[in-house]
Order: sequence, then structure tokens, then C-alpha cells
Amino acid sequence: MFITCADSRIQPAAITGAEPGSLFELRTAGNVIPAFSPHSVAGEVATIEFAVVQLRVAEIVVCGHSHCGAVNALHAGAPALDHLPAMLRWLATHAPFRTGTPTEGLRTEGMEHVLAQVRALEDYPFVRDRITAGDLRVHGWFYDIESGDVSAFAADRFQPL
Repeated sequence: MFITCADSRIQPAAITGAEPGSLFELRTAGNVIPAFSPHSVAGEVATIEFAVVQLRVAEIVVCGHSHCGAVNALHAGAPALDHLPAMLRWLATHAPFRTGTPTEGLRTEGMEHVLAQVRALEDYPFVRDRITAGDLRVHGWFYDIESGDVSAFAADRFQPL
């Protein structure tokens, strides 16, 4: 399974070299994974549940990217989204707004955002159960749009694949 941003510059099959039809994809604004709730009616939760429980995917990649508009909005704050009320509600509900001056290309912030989404995913009981059983692995990746480089989180830092 490949969870990524809705941004059209992210091409999961091109990034992974996967054949058509071999990746189960979920795209959300800012690759945001909503917090798990047993009473959730979110399509994202249903899609993840289907992939993990029914399809029994063995690997999930959560992939963020540089120059992410959602990550930028999280740092610019709510006023930057006044003209996008649905986006404002989505981010305010599922991702915390942050303070501080963003780095060039939002690389550091984007990587931190990926890790927050991985943690949210690992809180899903059916994901946690499969990880504990040793039959599911979750990965955090970061795609740099300018260079095309992909980094994976391992050993407490993002490293080139």
C-alpha cells in the first residue's frame, strides 16, 4: 500500500518501479492519516482497513514530499486557509498547526509530517496487531520533487534509498 499526497507530482508507480495494478494507493490532502476512531466514517480509515485486513498488504509506505501545500498551510496557520474552509477543517481536525519559520522547500517540516502520519497509522488497532505479529511493516518515505530523490526513515533519520 502506498499512502501519499493528492499532489499530481507524486507518481507512486514511477517512484517505486511498480507495475500497473500492483500498488494499492491512498491519496489524501497532505498525505494526512486521520486519527483512528472506532466509530469513524472516514474513507481513509475504511481504505486502510480494507488494505490491511482484507488484502493483507505486507508493506505500507507513507510518502510525503517537498513543497507540500498542506505542510506549508500547517506552518502558515489557519488564516492562510480562509479561502479553503474544507481544507482548513481537514487539517485542523487531523494535523496540528505548527509554529516556526519553514525551511526551504519545506523538507524538514515535510519529513516531520511523514513521521506524524506514520505514528497515526500505527495507532490503528488492526495495523498495530499485524505489526506486532510481524506480518506488516510500515515505512516513512520523503520524495524531493526537484531532484527526484527518495529517502526512507531508518535508524532515526531519513536516508537515501
